[in-house]
Amino acid sequence: MTPFEGLTEDQIKAIEKSRRRVVDSIGNNMDLYGVTTSIGHLYGMMYFHEGPVTLDEMGEEMGMSKTSISTGMRTLVDLKMISKIWGKGSRKDLYGVEEDWHQNFVDYFSIKWRKSLEINMSSLNKSLAELRKLRDENPGQEKLADQVEFDIQKMTHALQYYRWLDRFIDALESGEIFDWVPKEETKPAE
Repeated sequence: MTPFEGLTEDQIKAIEKSRRRVVDSIGNNMDLYGVTTSIGHLYGMMYFHEGPVTLDEMGEEMGMSKTSISTGMRTLVDLKMISKIWGKGSRKDLYGVEEDWHQNFVDYFSIKWRKSLEINMSSLNKSLAELRKLRDENPGQEKLADQVEFDIQKMTHALQYYRWLDRFIDALESGEIFDWVPKEETKPAE
């Protein structure tokens, strides 16, 4: 049975039009996740699929080359927005969409922010150590001490932010964030 079986042509067109609008919106906003519009469209198309899809099916549906679809799928798998799914009797890889957008958000931003946080904190700590050493090796140089202290205050302030961000990421990863900002309960479609 096809998803549109039993519907009129006008009903199918209306559903497809509403889906296209949502898929376009998803595609246009996927830059937030660091991916291209076409990969966003791929996720949007998969979101409305009933069940898992193959690379070939999505390539044909979207009019994209197998290489482009493969790259897009790999990107979405890396972002944990889709996953490979085992299909009994299927020799081709099947992919299904992760429908929990809350988890998509948590996975993506905690991975990206954690990486950025670690790089920035490492740089700040290294720079702070170098500045303190420079200050200590040059006692009595008031101008140098003033400039070093200015920089140390700026870097210390930045470290405070990154320690806060670390706790925020922990709250995302643990799910504690949803105690503060609860998910809406799923309601039946109106």
